[in-house]
Amino acid sequence: MEDVATGPVQVTVMQADFSDLRAALAAGWADVLRAPAYGAFFSVVYVLGGWGILAALSAQGQIWWTIPAMAGFPILGPFLACGFYEVSRRLEAGEPLIACAVLGVIWRQKDRQIPSMAAVVVVFFLFWNFLSHITFALFLGTSTLTNVSSSWGLFLTPEGLAMLGFGTLLGAVIAFVLFGLTVVSLPLLLDREVDFITAMITSMRCVTASPLVMLVWGAMIALGLGLGMLTGFLGLFVVLPLFGHGSWHLYRRLVV
Repeated sequence: MEDVATGPVQVTVMQADFSDLRAALAAGWADVLRAPAYGAFFSVVYVLGGWGILAALSAQGQIWWTIPAMAGFPILGPFLACGFYEVSRRLEAGEPLIACAVLGVIWRQKDRQIPSMAAVVVVFFLFWNFLSHITFALFLGTSTLTNVSSSWGLFLTPEGLAMLGFGTLLGAVIAFVLFGLTVVSLPLLLDREVDFITAMITSMRCVTASPLVMLVWGAMIALGLGLGMLTGFLGLFVVLPLFGHGSWHLYRRLVV
């Protein structure tokens, strides 16, 4: 373990192993069953957002941009997960799950450090969309007269395959960096009075202390979100509550 200075608070970062992931998922699923209505409520925001992006791009005839938009959309997930964190925190502490109390706590985060973290998340999301446009221009810029929405064979060309490979690698790097900055920082900010820079440093140190375990956790989240979106976003009603509550319990096992 290692100690991370947080001003008046001393945070100890524990090294994780795969048993921590199993325990976090088990505790997360227990929370899903104890508070299913909250899981559905917070998930519907995400699902409606996905449908909105898909509808907007389809209406503008830019269905191609659905791919990078949907790839970047899960980046917003950590901020939405604050609702799951608060529910799990209350269940753990034995506090009642009163809707106005849960939503009130989340609303009061606007006066704390979480909005700063939200800004970081949004910047990452916008940066990813910008890079996806640049990547398309670099590899397929000479094909601007082709309707890429209907000419899917374009992506099987050497340039198209190179673009898909490079874009996937670039997206994975961005997603992992953001994952490292937020996997612990958001529940920590909800739970303790620390600044968002300290929270991000603590989160990244959790990742570097147990890189393989945390990489597997991030891959599980990415796979779950991907499968959830492939079902027309309906699978997210299960995936989001499971990993949202599970992330809280993993935080509680890693940071003391």
